[in-house]
Amino acid sequence: MNETQQPEPAEDAPERAPARTHRWGFGAFVLTQVVFVLVSVVLAAALGSPDALTLVIMLVLPTVIAGALAVLITVVRGNGPRLDFGLEWRWSDVTTGLLIGGIGLVTTTIATMLWAKWVGQDNAHSTVSSVLDGVELPPIAAVVVFLHIWLIAPLCEELLYRGLLWGAMERMRWSQLNVFLLSTAVFAIGHLEPQRTALLLVIAIPIGVARMVTGRLTASVVAHQVNNFLPALGLLLVSLGLLPA
Repeated sequence: MNETQQPEPAEDAPERAPARTHRWGFGAFVLTQVVFVLVSVVLAAALGSPDALTLVIMLVLPTVIAGALAVLITVVRGNGPRLDFGLEWRWSDVTTGLLIGGIGLVTTTIATMLWAKWVGQDNAHSTVSSVLDGVELPPIAAVVVFLHIWLIAPLCEELLYRGLLWGAMERMRWSQLNVFLLSTAVFAIGHLEPQRTALLLVIAIPIGVARMVTGRLTASVVAHQVNNFLPALGLLLVSLGLLPA
């Protein structure tokens, strides 16, 4: 009677090393915020009186630099954004982001209209809208602003708030609910728009939900981009003079 032999593991089979715990925390998030403010101040001082080109630079550059710094921190002090943030292409995350972002877009649109009636139309505008108010941009500059607000700024902001900040709290073993609540509050306050903080809380909730239910950043990035599409489109049409300000 032959005994059943168990196959021996191949000696040359590579072992997958577990990803090490990242070595960044709250300080990394604070650093990106400081860099964002410093770049904004330096640009404002260096570029002087704003024209169409300088406005675009002042809008785009600080956000992109802060987002790039967040990625660099994960590379130097962690495992990179794919492992530390879950920033990778998955159709399931994309569809989740689209679904939650679509629901959020409806709730945000309703909340924005109610907020504008409550505080007045002038006080309901975002900082970007106020800065570009009355400025007719060249077509190329208007398209750059549109793409920035729709696609680039959401990615950079997610790297900061639901990337670095979220990961710092997870590293401290906070519950997912507490991580979600604090990151949502800091997102709303961090925009430095006191008149719109309550509205920004409403905007941030579905974005944070997308991050929480998937455990990865891709879904929240997509949800954020969906939420920003209509405001970005409106600014594009206003900047081109196709809609009244």
